[in-house]
Amino acid sequence: MDISAAISVSTLIACIQELVEDNFVEVLVRGELSNVSQPASGHYYFTLKDNKAQVRCAMFRSHARVLRFKPEDGLAVICRGRVSVYPQRGDLQLIVEAIEPEGVGSLQLAFDQLKEKLQAEGLFAEKFKQSLPAFPKTIGIVTSATGAAIQDILNVLQRRSAGLRVLLRSVRVQGEGAAQEIALAIQELNQEASSDVLIIGRGGGSREDLWAFNEEVVARAIHASRIPVISAVGHEIDFSISDLVADLRAPTPSAAAELVVKNRLDLERHLDQLCLRLADKIRSQLLLIRSQLQGLEKRLQAPEELIRRQRLHFQHLEARQRQAMSGILKQQQQRFAILTGQLEALSPLAVLSRGYAIVTDLKTGSILEAPTQVTEGDELLIRLAKGEIAATVAPMKRKNAK
Repeated sequence: MDISAAISVSTLIACIQELVEDNFVEVLVRGELSNVSQPASGHYYFTLKDNKAQVRCAMFRSHARVLRFKPEDGLAVICRGRVSVYPQRGDLQLIVEAIEPEGVGSLQLAFDQLKEKLQAEGLFAEKFKQSLPAFPKTIGIVTSATGAAIQDILNVLQRRSAGLRVLLRSVRVQGEGAAQEIALAIQELNQEASSDVLIIGRGGGSREDLWAFNEEVVARAIHASRIPVISAVGHEIDFSISDLVADLRAPTPSAAAELVVKNRLDLERHLDQLCLRLADKIRSQLLLIRSQLQGLEKRLQAPEELIRRQRLHFQHLEARQRQAMSGILKQQQQRFAILTGQLEALSPLAVLSRGYAIVTDLKTGSILEAPTQVTEGDELLIRLAKGEIAATVAPMKRKNAK
């Protein structure tokens, strides 16, 4: 052994490192993740293995933060990166720059992972769903001010319901930071508390374009909203996490606007029907009244003729009344004459006028009918037809018989 040819460990590792890093600048490696960890630094550390070998891997924060899904143990993936040697331990390692799940895309995997997580927390539960207001006055909209979605929404609102107030929070709807802007806009509209309902969404696009509405930050902002939220992302075939958390999903932004004014339109249609029914009822009543008036017009004569007839009738009644009163008066006069005659015939004064007198005993007040009722000296009152005479009873002188 020629010890003069010996090299240091660091020299050996440096040679190996140079050899490896110069020849394996970019490699694609298929394997299964295990021992995945992510410390506070934000880096990912894991082992990539198959049934015969394994290699240590590191994914630094700059690449880890753009991952759409969370690396988990047992996940079959394809890693893209470069081979390196860690001098302090002499370990061979793969510095990973991108990870793609095998069999399913990274976006689908991220979608499934977040959906499973939020569902376990109950964010999709019906008990958290709020009802839309029947007659909203102000609608908050979270979308891009330059996109087709806002134009579709405004066109529907202007066509179907006048007088609505719209508050637009313009945000980026795709790309880096879009999810944070959407979540912040939802929070700000809730703080203002001037909207009755919120519409969040955008027009169609690829899955990557729509991905902001699959972010956890947006889902939690929707769930925390005290204002009912309608999610309208992409086209009818597109489905997002926002749709699951929102109080109501609309297949398109236009459909979301229609849902907002649906109750108002139903009421307007109902009022239109009531107005038509009321108009028909009024028309029928007017026709009936017109018919009745025409009948009354035929039966009604000129007022002067009616007054003349009433006057003649009154004169006739007056004449009959006078005639009846005259007959009654004549009858009463005749009866009075008869009764007067009868009364005069029975009157004591009439008897007295024929020379008779009424003699009353002043002491007893009784009318005398025979001389035996008085004695000498009794005072008498003699009533004649034309006056009275006081007298005293004296002995009666008898005539001598010749």
